[in-house]
Amino acid sequence: MEVIRILISNCFCFVVAGIFLSSCQTTDKGPSVVIYTSIDQVYSEPILKKFEKATGVRVLPVYDVEAAKTTGLVNRLLAEKDRPQADVFWNGEFAQTILLKKEGVLAPYRSPNAADIPATYVDSEGYWSGFAGRARVLLINTTLISPSAYPQSIFDLLNTTHPADKIGIAYPLFGTAATHAAAIYAALGPDAGRDFFKKLQARGIRVVDGNSVVRDLVASGQLIFGLTDTDDACSAVRKGAPVKTIFPDQGKNGLGTLIVPNTVSLIAKAPHPQEARKLIDFLLSKETEEALIRSGWSHIALRPVGVQPGCFENSSVKGMNMNLYDIYGQLSVVKRELAEIFIR
Repeated sequence: MEVIRILISNCFCFVVAGIFLSSCQTTDKGPSVVIYTSIDQVYSEPILKKFEKATGVRVLPVYDVEAAKTTGLVNRLLAEKDRPQADVFWNGEFAQTILLKKEGVLAPYRSPNAADIPATYVDSEGYWSGFAGRARVLLINTTLISPSAYPQSIFDLLNTTHPADKIGIAYPLFGTAATHAAAIYAALGPDAGRDFFKKLQARGIRVVDGNSVVRDLVASGQLIFGLTDTDDACSAVRKGAPVKTIFPDQGKNGLGTLIVPNTVSLIAKAPHPQEARKLIDFLLSKETEEALIRSGWSHIALRPVGVQPGCFENSSVKGMNMNLYDIYGQLSVVKRELAEIFIR
């Protein structure tokens, strides 16, 4: 009986070992690349699948968790700085990417596919490149206001013609609302920027919990207009809401609107640097930018491409003529000062 027990035990061990080795061989089979991305999986996964099909390189993605969004991935990259697990970071904005560069998490790589992207959206030292933008817009309920009275500027938020409680913004302490506030500080100067937001607060406009809330309140007619992002505005348009999108401050002397690019970067000491560069090249291709516009994730191409977003009439958008590092430099000040203004 003891002999039989030993034989059974040995057989079991060989079976387990065989399964383990088979699993390891499957995991290690062929070239691979690890990407951390804050882009919603419904938009990013099809792009990554195309890369796999085109190159034969297996992509191992780590998507954000909705509760943590970009911050969770950034904290993970910071924690892994000395022993990186990721090769590539694909971010839906630029501020946290700049933070990672400053913290030494990124490595320089100048992709040839970034050559025709405007210098405003490419790090001068090659640590990240921007592509496939979104923008800040005014969303208007067309049943509540005549075309002749449509707002054309962020400064129309202060126009007393419109009741203050019928105009809305998201709290300018988080996400693109905070980044836009930092861009306003950078463009006007800190004193004038602070004064603009003090006037908004004193006027009593509605300040709500996020861009999507602004969208929903405008679409339902509870607000005449509000400030939001192109992806939220596009969602309302596609659902047939009685809304119109205005890109603010587009005149000759206007500030332009904030364009928020996706950014992609190489992780310092990436485990798979060659595959990482291939993936970065793929993401920065015109074909990928076109695909992201078709899918509805992006609405502003950073260079001439062969498609137009389906939600908006304006195919040429004037962005704010601002260095993204100048905007980033105002973020901490903005969050501190606007918390004092808007949170009592």
